[in-house]
Amino acid sequence: MKPSVVTIEPNGHFCSDCAVRDAAVCSSLDPAELREFEHLGRRVHFAASGTAFSEEDITTSFYNVLEGVMRLHKLLPDGRRQIVGFALPGDFLGMNISGRHNFSADAIVAVTVCQFAKAAFGRFIETRPHLLRRINELAIRELSHARDHMVLLGRRSADEKVAAFLLGWRERLSSLGGSSDTVSLPMSRQDIADYLGLTIETVSRTFTKLERRGVIEIIHGGISLLDPAQVEALAAA
Repeated sequence: MKPSVVTIEPNGHFCSDCAVRDAAVCSSLDPAELREFEHLGRRVHFAASGTAFSEEDITTSFYNVLEGVMRLHKLLPDGRRQIVGFALPGDFLGMNISGRHNFSADAIVAVTVCQFAKAAFGRFIETRPHLLRRINELAIRELSHARDHMVLLGRRSADEKVAAFLLGWRERLSSLGGSSDTVSLPMSRQDIADYLGLTIETVSRTFTKLERRGVIEIIHGGISLLDPAQVEALAAA
């Protein structure tokens, strides 16, 4: 599938007004390096449901998410979809060993990324070990998220899975300055189900059950944690 691009901005002086630079791969660069680095990238805007890259595509670019939320997913042999993660501003996508993308990346809402050609990016990092260290840090963080996801998909009840997901998502949003008790959920219930290994009916019933128990309140575009302690207890079970 070809990328669903709304707008491509040419190379320019974007780093000076980048809101996620401190959390991004380029945070290790000094001002002189940053001026050189910003000419390697271009800003690309995807509409909701637009595809940045698809599973098994040859890797030609890397992507630093600047705005919006992306779903990262794989197709199972039987045709079912498994969501392996959600990308937020500051996340760096596209690096792999095989030379082909091992998952697809779609925009849940309108998304802006900084796109880097693979070859030019590779040449830039060759003489910058501090940038390589930063890339390793992000890779280790991604591995940690993958391990947490494996635990989440293990022998846990639907209530425990949903509670753990809500707390983990709240933590990620909080790192970007989000509210601690109001959790925005731009993804659909089906997305959450495909991430947790549940059916959409089970996810919807679990949300309703937690609301009836006074643990959460379902609001437009997300949920409010009315009793965070109960959610934490469920997640830790």
